[in-house]
Amino acid sequence: MRKLSYFIAASIDGFIGAPDGEADFFTKFVTGDFLEYFRDECPDALPTAARRALGVDDVPNRRYDTVIQGRASYDLALKAGITSPYAHLREYVVSAGIQESPDPNVRIVSGDVVSVVRELKKEEGLDIYLCGGANLAGQLIGEVDELVIKTYPAVLGSGMPMFAAPFQIADFFPGAVRTFDNGVIVRQYSRRN
Repeated sequence: MRKLSYFIAASIDGFIGAPDGEADFFTKFVTGDFLEYFRDECPDALPTAARRALGVDDVPNRRYDTVIQGRASYDLALKAGITSPYAHLREYVVSAGIQESPDPNVRIVSGDVVSVVRELKKEEGLDIYLCGGANLAGQLIGEVDELVIKTYPAVLGSGMPMFAAPFQIADFFPGAVRTFDNGVIVRQYSRRN
């Protein structure tokens, strides 16, 4: 069975963006050996334009073949004129407001996203990349099998949490931890069954 992997950037204090969701300030940390990590080990999780810029556009997907993201995350691409930000993956966008997909590679999910993810997990293939944001992650917290948290060496004080959800406890088992020369730490966790 495929896993749903929440691969997310966060501050030391656990925020994935400013209160309005803006997170461009994190890009200054994508340098040095951390940039090499993305290029060499995680190119599937890069937007297609970034893959092109790094010269890995033709690298076959190794970890993910599907991405699911919320409307606010997708809107960032639309504002830049990009209708298929992860063209190398099957793309799902969760939105009650978008009636028709602006791109043939993007499927709009407006109903029960948990059921959609459960069906995707039953399919053959690589894992599913949960790109964001907080509201979608909150809806899918019970379906998240793996957390990959890229902790950037910054404190925001407040902002968008990793999960916008009612209080609940979901136990995860810690796995690999990597530290990079710019202070970024990548931690992996697997759901405890």
